[in-house]
Amino acid sequence: MTPFGARLRDLRQARGMTMKAMAAAIGVSPAYLSALEHGKRGRPSWDLLQRIIGHLNIIWDEAEELERLAGLSHPRVVVDTEGLGPKATELANRLARSIGRLDEATLDRLLDILGKDRD
Repeated sequence: MTPFGARLRDLRQARGMTMKAMAAAIGVSPAYLSALEHGKRGRPSWDLLQRIIGHLNIIWDEAEELERLAGLSHPRVVVDTEGLGPKATELANRLARSIGRLDEATLDRLLDILGKDRD
């Protein structure tokens, strides 16, 4: 699941919307919306994101947060280390191999080190 997908599902469920009803309202299939919520689809387009924001009737900070999460929610990230030092390449490769084994506390520490509020 992606950060965007988790937040989208929380917002939809908090409003008592079914996936089928929301999908119809924003012009996508229920299967696509499900895949988006579960991180099986990449980030939504800007246009789709605006339809989601409008349908959920969210404004200002909450809309900006959803946009920020969409930007951080590509489920198949490629890290280009060309031109960087060997340590950067090693880190990218080790993270790719190990990320599935990291617990929540370790992930939180890494996000804190990277400055999760500065995306």
